[in-house]
Parts: sequence; structure tokens; C-alpha cells
Amino acid sequence: MHITQLRIAGFKSFVDPQDLQIEPGLTGIVGPNGCGKSNLLEALRWAMGASSARAMRGGEMDDLIFSGAEGRPARETAEVTLVLDNSKRLAPPEFNSADTLEILRKLRRGAGSSYKLNGRTVRGKDIQLLFADASTGANSPALVRQGQISELIASKPQNRRRILEEAAGISGLNTRRHEAELKLRGAETNLERLTEVSAEVERQLESLKRQARKAKKYAALSDEIAALDAFVAHLKWQVATSEERAAREALDRAKTEVEATTRAAAVAETGRLTAGDGLEPLRKSLGVAGAKLGQARVDLAKFETERDSAQDAVNRLQRELAGLGEDLEREAAARAEAEDAAARSKDELSALPTEDPTRAEAQEAAARETLSEAQRRLQQAQQGVDTAQTQLAEARARQEAAQTGGKAAERRRDQLAGQVRQYGDDLRALPAPQMLAETLSVAQSR
Repeated sequence: MHITQLRIAGFKSFVDPQDLQIEPGLTGIVGPNGCGKSNLLEALRWAMGASSARAMRGGEMDDLIFSGAEGRPARETAEVTLVLDNSKRLAPPEFNSADTLEILRKLRRGAGSSYKLNGRTVRGKDIQLLFADASTGANSPALVRQGQISELIASKPQNRRRILEEAAGISGLNTRRHEAELKLRGAETNLERLTEVSAEVERQLESLKRQARKAKKYAALSDEIAALDAFVAHLKWQVATSEERAAREALDRAKTEVEATTRAAAVAETGRLTAGDGLEPLRKSLGVAGAKLGQARVDLAKFETERDSAQDAVNRLQRELAGLGEDLEREAAARAEAEDAAARSKDELSALPTEDPTRAEAQEAAARETLSEAQRRLQQAQQGVDTAQTQLAEARARQEAAQTGGKAAERRRDQLAGQVRQYGDDLRALPAPQMLAETLSVAQSR
């Protein structure tokens, strides 16, 4: 299986479709620097599944599309097609049915790239495995680019091993082994995850079983509750039917009573109108009697006030009289004390010896002074008694006047009380207003 043809359109500097035939033997491309020789190798590697834009001297994949030049617009797509001879049937079994394998990689700006093998869309990994089985590929040391010789000389043992494995034709097996290991680790990871999910599902299953038992119990209870609700509703319907029947009977009785009451109300209205004609004179008499009663109550209150004032005056005079009596007793005591002092002085004077005229004169003079002082005090006491007796007489006169006024007020009060009783008797002789009002209200309600 070898490459027989390379078609390029819109890849880097190849804006127009180019078709490169690779014949058996040695095929060489000669040209000056910058004419695009390296672009052919990069197009070949890119069609083989290269995924690094830096390895193809670009910043990103969209840089591989022709970006335009003077007089030439930019392209939106880039295509590279490899035609392989498969006459020896060395391709993988799924692609080994045709003599020629046509691999197409198409890049659309901003949308990424896609692969097709003989018109069928495939994955990039499928293309990489195809070339790995053929001991080549995008990163194969068989594709020598600029500076790769020095890299091979100074390469690490791992890179040298990769070169030897590719030369031995087992790079495809290593690639498939690596892919199988990745799948195996992914399967192990999925198995662990499946175990965790299975345990979680078992826990959920137990929870669901409990919920199912509760749901069954709930459904049974719901059915029982529904049956009981229906039975209760039936009982309520029977009770409501009985109440409706009783209510209809009560309504019929009420209608009969309303008719009887209406007739009685008509009769009562007639009686009320008749009673209203004779009620007006009674109302006038009631108003006059009420006015007289009110006036009598006002007069009674006034005389009761006068009586209370006279009683207060009598009480005050009695207190003053009591005070005057105390003053009179005090003055009488003082008078008796003065009289006793005068008597003692006379006794002392008569008891004095007469032998010493000078001493007798002195004692007589002292006795006379004591007697004069006693007489003066007696005179003052007498004057106090006279004054107290005068005030007592005046107080007694005021008390008698107050008592006379109180008796007159009591007589006036008794007279007013008699008038009030007379007015009360007159009012009681009249028909009771409350009775008339009740009779009127009953008649109106009928």
C-alpha cells in the first residue's frame, strides 16, 4: 500500500486545486526557497491526521487555509486528498474492500475539520490507525522535514525506540495496544462507576420498595376513607332530607301563623287608632302633672338646702355656747380663787401680833396690797363673768332664733312634702304611661 496521488485545494499557498502524481520509483520536487515545497509535506502529514498547528508552522488550524493575497481573495475551506494503492489488500478489514483508498480531509474556517474515506465519513483516529498499520503516519520519522536529521541524531532513547518499532512494522500494534489500554482503563473506570451506581440504585430500590408499600397502604386507606366519606355523605343527605321535610312543615305552620298574626295585627291597628283618640288628653294631663311635680321637687330641694343651712347655724351656735360655758366656768373658778385669797388675807391680818407697831404696820401694808391685788383680780373675774354671761345670752338668743328658723323650714318642708305626695297621688290616678306605651307598641307590632 503506497501513495499514488496527492490533491490539494486551498491549503496554505495552494489556492487553486493542484494534482500531484506520485509514480513508482523516485519522485522529486525541485524549486527555490519559498515556492511551497515544505507545504506539500505538511499537506501530506495533515491528511494523515496531524493535529498540531504549530508542527505545521501555524498558530491555529484556520491558519492552514489560504488567507488571501494581492488580487486573490481568501478561501473558506482547505482540502487535501490522498490516493492509496490497496491492490495487495493491506488495509484494515473495514476498509479493505477496494483496490484504491481515497482519504479526504476538509477544513472549514471556524468549524473544524472532517475526514472521509472513499466518500464515507470516518474519525481521525481511524485514519491514524490506518497509517500506523502501514508503519507510517503524520509523526513518522519516514517523513523527514527541515531539521529532523539533527533531531534524530540527538533524540532520546524513547524516540529511537519508536523509530525502530516503526521500522519493524509494529507501531500500529503499539498504537492499538495503547488505544486498547485506554479503553480498558475507561472500562474499569466505567465499571467502578457502574458499581457505585448499582449500589446507589439498590439503595434507591429499597427506598422505592418502602415507598411502594407506603403507597399501597395509602391507596388502601384512601379507598377506605373514600368509602367512609361516601357513607357519611349519604348519612348527611338523609339528615338534610329529614331537616328539609321538617323545615317545609315548619314553613307551612309559620305561614299559617303569619296569616293569623296579620289578621290580629289588623284588629290591633284598629284598636290602636281607637285608643289613640283618647290618649291625647291623658298625655296633656300627664305633662301638666309632670311639670308641677318637677317644680315641687325644685322647691323641696331649695328648702332642704335652707334647712341644712339653718342646721349648720344651730350647730355652730351650740359650739359657741359650749365655749362660753367653759369661759364662764373658768371665770367662776377665778372668782372663787380670788375670794379665797381675800379671806386668807383677812385671816392672816387678824392673826398678826400687835406688840410691834412697825412690824404690824408693815404686815398690814403687805396685807392691804395682797387684799388690793385680790380685789383687783376679783373685779376682773367679775367683769369676765359679766362678759361671758352677756355673750351666753346673745348666743342663746341666736340659738333660739336659729331653732325658730329651723322649725319654720321643717314646717315648710313638711308642706312641700305634702304637695309632692298630692302630686304623686294625682299622677298615680292617671293611667300608667308605660302601660299605654306597651299597649301601643303591641298594637303596632300586630
